[in-house]
Amino acid sequence: MSHPGLADPPPALGQPSILDLLDLERIEENLYRSSVIVPWPGALYGGQVAAQALHAAGRTVPAGRLPHSLHGYFLRSGSAERPTVFQVYRDRDGRSFSARRVVAIQDGAVIFSLSASFAGPRTGAERDASVMPPAPAPELMPAAPHAHHVSMETRPASHDQLDWRIPARFWCRTTVPLPDDDLLHACVLTYMSDWSTGLIALEGDDGETGPSLDHAVWFHRRPRVDGWTLIDLVPQVVADDRGWYTGTFYRADGVRLASIAQETLFAPPRR
Repeated sequence: MSHPGLADPPPALGQPSILDLLDLERIEENLYRSSVIVPWPGALYGGQVAAQALHAAGRTVPAGRLPHSLHGYFLRSGSAERPTVFQVYRDRDGRSFSARRVVAIQDGAVIFSLSASFAGPRTGAERDASVMPPAPAPELMPAAPHAHHVSMETRPASHDQLDWRIPARFWCRTTVPLPDDDLLHACVLTYMSDWSTGLIALEGDDGETGPSLDHAVWFHRRPRVDGWTLIDLVPQVVADDRGWYTGTFYRADGVRLASIAQETLFAPPRR
């Protein structure tokens, strides 16, 4: 664990960046491939495959349309050591909205499916029913490096969570500069959105958070994650060996960027 105020450590030699993960190869019309391998054994991080699927979908919509919502299902455990192919289905291009479906494939099997809707910018009323919760400035909190997530740094955003296994309210930012590309920013936010869990406060000897089952993101405003983003995850219910939580993403100035909801397995720990 590093100390506040110290420079971020350089990325490990040979470690890809988030920009590498989102640089998909176009194989042919509606077919893309990620061949960047993250150098660790084990399961593919769900936020990575969701972000890549959204990027593949976004490359097929008319210019100027950005994602306003997505919903994904994690169907099988993917491997971080294998390429992933993304097949895009162009369900509809209307006057204002575009609908896309994407399946992510490894070894001939679908590991993840995504539905996403895209729209052009619109003007109108803006209101929020709640405000960003109080949180210490990220510079005042200890950094928490994550070996299995690339180009990211997190810091707890609540002093009472410093001893938690993983925080439910935390700051997050990229450790590489991001280009001025709104689709890419939306995909980086999606990458962040599967991080941690809102169910940590409900864990006990009788159950803990397991693999993600399905995941939804709603983008309320232009997705910009150039700086620190506050992620606030809130537990909602645990029943029938499944847990469900919601979450909100805020810019450092308090503007709400996006909301999420996720369902995961929630079962007794494996001994």
